[in-house]
Amino acid sequence: MDRPVNAWVRLPGSKSMTNRALVLAALADEPSTVREPLHSRDSALMAGALRSLGTTIEETADGAWRITPGSLRGPADVNCGPAGTVLRFLPPVATLAEGRVRIDGDLQARNRPMATAINALRLVGAQLSGHGLPFEVHGRGRLLGGPVTVDASRSSQFVSGLLLAGARFEQGVSVTHRGEPVPSRPHIAMTVQMLRRAGVEVDDSTPDVWHIRPGPVHALDTKVEPDLAGAAPFLAAAAVTGGTVTVPGWPESTTQAGAAIRDILGEMGASCARTPEGLAVTGPGRLQGIDVDLHALGELTPTVAALAALADGPSRLRGIAHLRGHGTDRLDALQRELNALGGAVEQNSDGLLITPRALHGGTWHACNDHRLATAGAILGLVVPGIEVDDITATGRTLPDFPDLWETMAKG
Repeated sequence: MDRPVNAWVRLPGSKSMTNRALVLAALADEPSTVREPLHSRDSALMAGALRSLGTTIEETADGAWRITPGSLRGPADVNCGPAGTVLRFLPPVATLAEGRVRIDGDLQARNRPMATAINALRLVGAQLSGHGLPFEVHGRGRLLGGPVTVDASRSSQFVSGLLLAGARFEQGVSVTHRGEPVPSRPHIAMTVQMLRRAGVEVDDSTPDVWHIRPGPVHALDTKVEPDLAGAAPFLAAAAVTGGTVTVPGWPESTTQAGAAIRDILGEMGASCARTPEGLAVTGPGRLQGIDVDLHALGELTPTVAALAALADGPSRLRGIAHLRGHGTDRLDALQRELNALGGAVEQNSDGLLITPRALHGGTWHACNDHRLATAGAILGLVVPGIEVDDITATGRTLPDFPDLWETMAKG
């Protein structure tokens, strides 16, 4: 487009918070209410999985969800689709069900590492058949629990999945991480915070060790924060066009990793300010290159890569080797797609080196990845002729993305 973007964009709820709230509500001692949840493919898959185990989930007139826990039971067949949160959070819940629970997903899910989660559940007393998708959990209505050591260097979800269900294990659970640093640590902090709000006793005072005391999970009445990772492409739109985008409801404090986009945009030259309306980002005349460690912020990598490709100097995105283990190898995809448009992107052992060059039009392949799809949309604002082949991939976490994007672009 040939003019700055100037818009006010209201984002739906956080996928990460929505799916954690669903799990905790399914394990709670009374019915819960989750207000302003994200209605997306990933949250629908989580809700469907929990319903198949006996949880009642009903939508109220104002769009909230009323979740009534039931007696967890099989037989059940769970479809995780491509959703990592369902893939890693549902199996510990399934161990508490009475009966067989078969868990499978799509091709992307089958490419995600699962052996760590499966082996950890076996170590705390679960009976499972298989070592990867599809596999079966043979639930007995209870699980012993206790201490378990995992290598969560490929995904923080291995830790969060055990913690979310741990209070319902007979001995609780004590998770120790041993290995390279855990990526996306803010997601574990989010898990711990939400557990405490549900009355669960959590001790995380020792680095890389989390103790969950056995006991009840209390009912929730919670409002989901706006999805700050989902906000990142819209704020990036202001940065690359020299316009201003305001996202209302930006929390003053949060455990969402996506909040870091504010600091990243600031380092690249954008102006970021909290206003009575929300967080407002105004783009600079020219974006600066950046050297940034995204180990804890992997979900922001496609957005930052798109920004870096349009900057006036080289950028280094570090600490993101674990993104090769997602359903889509995001590092390989970003290198391939940017270079196909005339960019200069190299991979190294833990990230990407991006040297800006004049980009040209062409097809941007979303690879059925919601974050890659939005990265292509950012580039398309300033590079004529870029077309994202499957913008519907954004439906995993932001089903209204196409309409929101078009409305923003029109100002």
